[in-house]
Amino acid sequence: MLTPAEYEIVCYQGATLDKTFTATQDGSAVNWTGYTAKLQVRRYPDTAVVLELSTNTGGGITTLTNNGKVIILATATQTGAIPAGNYVYDLELTSGSYVVRLVQGAFTVQAQVTV
Repeated sequence: MLTPAEYEIVCYQGATLDKTFTATQDGSAVNWTGYTAKLQVRRYPDTAVVLELSTNTGGGITTLTNNGKVIILATATQTGAIPAGNYVYDLELTSGSYVVRLVQGAFTVQAQVTV
């Protein structure tokens, strides 16, 4: 079982967000074969989703099965639609009924000036 990492993401409104997370367990990269992934961003845990990414086709998340990497990519259009402010997020990977929360934390959106 992995313990979720705490990581603050700073998102620049209207710019592409591209982050890579790497999971290891007992010194070896985690193999994500057969897993799906989803990331949600909300103002508070019980409020509406302002950004959702997933491993669905074109969903913004890619898992690299042989080296433990999970890549998230939100387009400039997606980040531009999020009001500036402070949010929370988590990234979970699922295989059948087994769920791993890989990372969680604050998600800060800094306002765009140039449009």
